Amino acid sequence: MPPSSAPAVPPPVAGRGAFILLAVAQATLIFTIALIMVPLPRIAREFALGSAGVLTLQVAYGLPFSGLLLFGGRLADRFGGRRMFRAGLGLLGVASAGAALAPGFETLAAMRVAQGAGGALAAPAALALLRALFPAPAGFARAMAVWGGVSVLGAVAGFVSSGVLTHWLSWRWMFLIPIAVALLGTFALPRLLPADVAGAPAQRPGLDPLGAASAALGIALTSFGLIASIAQGWHTPATYVPLAAGMLALAAFARFERRQRDPLLPPGFLRDPCRAAGLFGVFLAAAASVLVEFVLLLYLQQALGWTPLATALAFLPFAVVLLIANHLAPACIARLGAAGGASAGFVVAAAGLALLAGIGAGTTYWGGLLPGMLLLAIGISLVFCGGAVLAMTHAAPHQAGLAGGVMNTAMELGPTVGLALLMAIAALPADSVAGYAWAFGSAAAIFLSAAAATARLARRAADGRHACHSFHAS
Repeated sequence: MPPSSAPAVPPPVAGRGAFILLAVAQATLIFTIALIMVPLPRIAREFALGSAGVLTLQVAYGLPFSGLLLFGGRLADRFGGRRMFRAGLGLLGVASAGAALAPGFETLAAMRVAQGAGGALAAPAALALLRALFPAPAGFARAMAVWGGVSVLGAVAGFVSSGVLTHWLSWRWMFLIPIAVALLGTFALPRLLPADVAGAPAQRPGLDPLGAASAALGIALTSFGLIASIAQGWHTPATYVPLAAGMLALAAFARFERRQRDPLLPPGFLRDPCRAAGLFGVFLAAAASVLVEFVLLLYLQQALGWTPLATALAFLPFAVVLLIANHLAPACIARLGAAGGASAGFVVAAAGLALLAGIGAGTTYWGGLLPGMLLLAIGISLVFCGGAVLAMTHAAPHQAGLAGGVMNTAMELGPTVGLALLMAIAALPADSVAGYAWAFGSAAAIFLSAAAATARLARRAADGRHACHSFHAS
């Protein structure tokens, strides 16, 4: 259907309800990653875990989630978004119930892995459904601007709410939220999204099992090695063995894809400048969000002696500003364009990171940390919104699941690759707090460089030299 004849928005009732449901599901998938961070010390004490067990719980959701996202996108493109979305939510709900009732460490770890697999099915399928709901470029761009902000809000909500629930009730209660969302999605979606809207894609790609397996292994093993480096350094087998194995698997993936008639990741898919800029923006925004949570979690509890509950509540203003910024960001993206809005977000986020780089042994929360946190919240909201529009709106309808899988993979690699590299910088000074300052300062410099790059892209789009998508594209 040509853009001029496609509706810019979905039907008023069912379409809006379906969008809200999909957005809540996306936020919940990211929420479920973050909910383990604050209660992890209490879980470790309850199950008498050593460092290996703690690391396993840290990565048990994220590794299958990030590793299987590309394959999840392929399944959505082949079998339909609604079917895979319901399957993913169903698996997430069952696994969350198992995690809430887990009698021991092994069961909890296995249920976290199953949660991640369910999330990998649901996340790209949700984006494929979103593409079907908003067939016109303008409507889809608006939806993606909201979508990007919803994702980062989910991460912060998981961090804050898990700390509150763990303090007042038990860490087991935090799994009720993904259970509730899974039930809501499983039963409400057929009424909100008719089968013909989520029907079979125009082209049915092959499954590419070799590509799927090598990509999943490569991403998961590399991510595990990078996460292990944060706690154990770069010179231990727990770090370099999975890193080496992951690199080999990714090399095998690249080789398999060159030989495939219908590859999992088509050649040239990442070469589009707008898509590449959007994916890099999503990657950096996710990395910065987790960096501030991880570093300030350590600083507030270890340097200032705050309780886990107080630490979680310290991020409440960050979450509130994110919520407000997410509401306003689509209008900013509409005015500045996706690349221009992302560039502005990079500048604001860099200012926040620069303020956080002033952290020292005597830095207080209200005067020293909070201003930088709030600026960062505004900045990464703009970056996420603009990046999501750039990453998704050039994808063909039959590749909506693939584009969603790639974007969510970038979102997942940010906290692993980005955090590992920045924490390696933080380990250079002997003093840990000075290391935190180095990490924030390095992140600020990276964000300023990204701002310059996306500003050039925005100028090219304004001059008509590249059609980076805006709300006004036809």
